[in-house]
Amino acid sequence: MSNYIDTKKEVYNYIAARTPLIIIQTAERERAERMLSEIGEELGEEIYYYIDTKQVTIINSSKPPINADGEPLAYMAALFSRKKKTIFAFGDVKKISEDTFYTRELINVLYLARESCSTLILITSDRVIQRIAHFGMICRLELPDSTERRRRIIEFKKQYDGLYKIEWDDNDIDRASALLRGFTELQIDNVLSNEIVASKGLYRSNIAGLTNQKSRLYSSVSSVAEVTVDRDMQVSGLGGLKEWLSMKRKIFFASDALLKNYGLETPKGILLAGVPGCGKSFSAKMVAKEWELPLYRFDIGTIYDKWMGESERKMQEALEFIDNVSPCVLWVDEIEKALAVSDGGNDTSKRILGQFLFWLQESRSRVFMVATANDVTKLPPELFRKGRFSEIFFIDLPDSDERRSAIELYSRKCLHLKLKQAQLEELVNISEGFSYAEIEYAVKEAAQYLLINGTESMSIKIIKDYFAKVVPIERRDKEKVSRIRLWGIERAVPAGSTKRKGE
Repeated sequence: MSNYIDTKKEVYNYIAARTPLIIIQTAERERAERMLSEIGEELGEEIYYYIDTKQVTIINSSKPPINADGEPLAYMAALFSRKKKTIFAFGDVKKISEDTFYTRELINVLYLARESCSTLILITSDRVIQRIAHFGMICRLELPDSTERRRRIIEFKKQYDGLYKIEWDDNDIDRASALLRGFTELQIDNVLSNEIVASKGLYRSNIAGLTNQKSRLYSSVSSVAEVTVDRDMQVSGLGGLKEWLSMKRKIFFASDALLKNYGLETPKGILLAGVPGCGKSFSAKMVAKEWELPLYRFDIGTIYDKWMGESERKMQEALEFIDNVSPCVLWVDEIEKALAVSDGGNDTSKRILGQFLFWLQESRSRVFMVATANDVTKLPPELFRKGRFSEIFFIDLPDSDERRSAIELYSRKCLHLKLKQAQLEELVNISEGFSYAEIEYAVKEAAQYLLINGTESMSIKIIKDYFAKVVPIERRDKEKVSRIRLWGIERAVPAGSTKRKGE
């Protein structure tokens, strides 16, 4: 069931039981009004309703508004005194989070409601002091869930179909519903209206842009920054990782109801370990591009503060911001530097690690984390517990097929050159032991030469010379690469080819 249906059932039962006070906590007054209208019809009861702009009206009635002379509490008290079993709803209630003269008057009204078997319904987004809350029950009407968002999008589509060209099918609606998580009904309508007017229709290309405005809804935090992703980027190699992401994508965007039916949760994320320069950081951008999600970089190291409790507060703010802007891809680069805690580590580091691990395990937001590590031996063992990462991948140096693909890609992109097969094979052989970063470096050095000296100057010999100047990491730091490889073979899934040439 959706959040709206569940909350409506709660409110219905509390009204039927003559509960003196029902607090509907929500930032969407319109949804609460619609709920009370439906409940009033189903119960066959009159529900009095007060808001400052309309004074007192009776929901589902054509009777004219009643002037309460700007004193709703006095009007409620008089109504409860003369009429038993009355239902009165008060919209947009403010100033009920502290003990004041106003809240004490409200408590007097609640005593009258209890004595007359009446019900007072408060619609508010504020915190409610315990003296008031003790009179009844609190029902939280959360933001629309996936079922409600999907229904809202379908209604919008029906309303404008025929006036505009709309390409979205059921799969597109499911994806849009996931991307619009955290929006109110009004915000969903506004975002869709903006897209349909700006593009003269709703096209599949509009889906990726739905969350562009989401980060503006929440106060930014210094430790989390949005990263621009080139939607035309191309990635060579990493076949195993790409295949895994392709399978998990459908699960990530599945509806809450479908996941619940199978007892599943959305994938949490991946830890990428491996040889430096082989595409770990680049993979975060690849996920955001392939899944058409916004990408945020979380610099955990910046949350540490010298003042007691400030580090924990900053971590909590960052995690709340990340939950709010979901669905998204969260990139944590070189995670071992931020979360490494030795046996003699200080208490703050341990508390920060505990906060992060709890969030990683328990958060139900659609956040897909891509964490990278160059030295996994420094990571706390708690991080590897099942349920915190969906998978751990090892990124090795590219094999001959992967090097060939990377050389072709960079030659076409930077040199605007399609190499002959024999030339390509020469470069593949020369680049034995190269990382992806080293291949990119060699080709771009040749591209700089091309830019300075012109097209006529370029030859395969010059490209080979630049490749020959590179001292690959496999020779430069052989022991470290061997150690990293041994860990990856034993404890992780290959991100690239499962079988290396010559092995």
